[in-house]
Formats: sequence, C-alpha cells, structure tokens
Amino acid sequence: MKNNKLALILGVLLLIVCGGILITGQTKNSNLPKQPETKASDYRLSGPYTHKNLSIFLIHSKTTTRTKSFLTLQEALEQKKVVVYETQSVNELAIENLSNEEVYVQAGDIVKGGQQDRMMGVDFIVPPKSGRMPIAAFCVEHGRWSGRGNERAGVFNSSADAVATREIKLAAKSANSQGAVWENVRIAQDKLSENVGTRVNSTVSASSLQLAIENTRVRATADSYTKALVNIVDRNDDVIGYVFAINGNVNSADVYSSNALFKKLWPKLLKANAVEAIAELQKETFKPTSVENAKTFLTDAEKPRPSEKAVTARVKVVTREDKDNVFFETQDDAQKGAWVHRNYIKKN
Repeated sequence: MKNNKLALILGVLLLIVCGGILITGQTKNSNLPKQPETKASDYRLSGPYTHKNLSIFLIHSKTTTRTKSFLTLQEALEQKKVVVYETQSVNELAIENLSNEEVYVQAGDIVKGGQQDRMMGVDFIVPPKSGRMPIAAFCVEHGRWSGRGNERAGVFNSSADAVATREIKLAAKSANSQGAVWENVRIAQDKLSENVGTRVNSTVSASSLQLAIENTRVRATADSYTKALVNIVDRNDDVIGYVFAINGNVNSADVYSSNALFKKLWPKLLKANAVEAIAELQKETFKPTSVENAKTFLTDAEKPRPSEKAVTARVKVVTREDKDNVFFETQDDAQKGAWVHRNYIKKN
C-alpha cells in the first residue's frame, strides 16, 4: 500500500515537473522576439567609385532570392497608375493605386504639388486596386498652403526627387519631428546657396526644398556627379545596394531585396546623394575612406536590439539604433516577412 502511494505521489510530481517544463518551454518560445536576418557579413563591397567629394561602394550579394516586382512611386505617378491626395493634414497624405501592379513607396520620396510639397515618412507597399490609404508624410516646404502656379492643390503630380541630407532623414525617420525637418531643409538650402554661388531659394516658394533642388545651378552641378557615376551599377547583375561617403566620411547606405528594384531607384538615389555632396563640398583635401570602413559601418548598424512598428497590416519596419547609427528594415508580411529595403544611416 505504501509502495502504491509512493508511486502515485512520484507520478504526480513527475507530471507536474514535465508539464511545467513543457509550459515554460512554450511560453519562452512564444515570447522570443522575431529577429530579422542580418546579412551585412554576407555582402561583398566593390569600389570606391569617386567623383569630387562623393564616393560610392557597391554592395553585391548572391543570397537574395526575392524577385518580387514593384512599380516605384515615380513610375506609378508618371504612368498615372497612382494618385497621391492632399488631405489638409501636414503629416498625413492619402495614396490610391488604380492599377493591377504593386507600388513601392520609399521614405524620403518627395511628392511635388498639393498645398505643400511633402516627403513620404515611411516605406510603404500599395497593393493593386487599393482604394485610398493613409500614409505618413512630412512637409518640406514651410509656409505655402495653397495651390502653386498651374499645379492642382488637391493632388501631387510627380516624385522625381528624394530628400537630400541625412539630417533631414534623421529628423523624419528617427526623431519624427516636423520642426527639425523644416530647420534642416533651411540649413540645406543655405549650404547649397553658398556652394553653388547663388541663392537657390525659389522666388515662387522660398521654403520649398524641391524647388531648391530644381535650381539651375544645383541641377547642373549635380549632373556632373550623376553622369560620372550613374552607369557603375550596370557592370554586375548582383548589385543590390550601395554605401556612400562624402568628404571621406561614411554617410548612409541603401540595400534592396533585388537587383531590379535597386536599379529602378538608383538614378533618384544618386541624384539625392549628389545634392548632399554639393551641400557639404569643402575646399580642404580629405582622406578617402576604405571598403573596410564601409563594411564595418554596415555590420555595426545591425547590432543594436531591434524594435518593430507596423506601418500597415502588411508592412512593418524593424529599427535598430544606438548613439552612432540607425538601421531600418522594411518587411513584407505578404512575402512571409521577407525584407524589401534596408536603410543604414551614420548619425555622426
């Protein structure tokens, strides 16, 4: 009898312990944060390819398996497949995809028109026949709140440019500060004016970053950079992104899930980099940075602990940030959470 009681007690204890282990194990696994894959260690870098004070390191990778095709915002607006609507809210617009294709919008894309020029505040995927969807934005034209010239006040007609300067990007993407965006637009305009030898602020709208970028001297100077560097991406079909440095200092990087998407965006990205290089042009000589420094920047930016934020039910952004760098990874749940775009910014 004693033996039976002892066996029963031992059996109950064993069940409790095993059950506890099982429950504990399940709880632990369910609470583990989903870690995005970090691939900087797998990248191969080539370069630098340099013009004046701008240096480009191309990022090569054979590991990407994604072949998802997107229209860019610029393409979609030019083909009239997307409409970007004014909402009367400075920091929110609406976007509608009229086509059967998916449209990729990148944080920093400038949309021209409406009641104020804006920059898109987040990476965004607009599904086919989407209906109107809200999208975060920042004003890059302080003061105007009406139609400009022949432009329609209710919609935005083009997205040929992206914001230049990492300070504007950090103000929007990291600090989430409209005031800081306006201040850094003003600083960029002042620097451009000094370095091209004329006031770049437009008489039509002095505060517009877009119109400053369209200034004749800014365009002509930027063209010398883009003509020298635009074709470097055509040499290999495994190029998925790049790191750039200005005045010998690593600045930022953009990496994409496919060569096709990167090559579509490359001219627009390079133009923005050229404008930033003009703004930061200095007379002093500088020591060029190395491939090793560019690779270290990518690796270091991926180290901080991640945080996640849903942009839509489909798209989320994983952020890793410390005092030196910030890393943003855009993931697409329609493709099992695979990443579409990685943006690395050196903060100092």
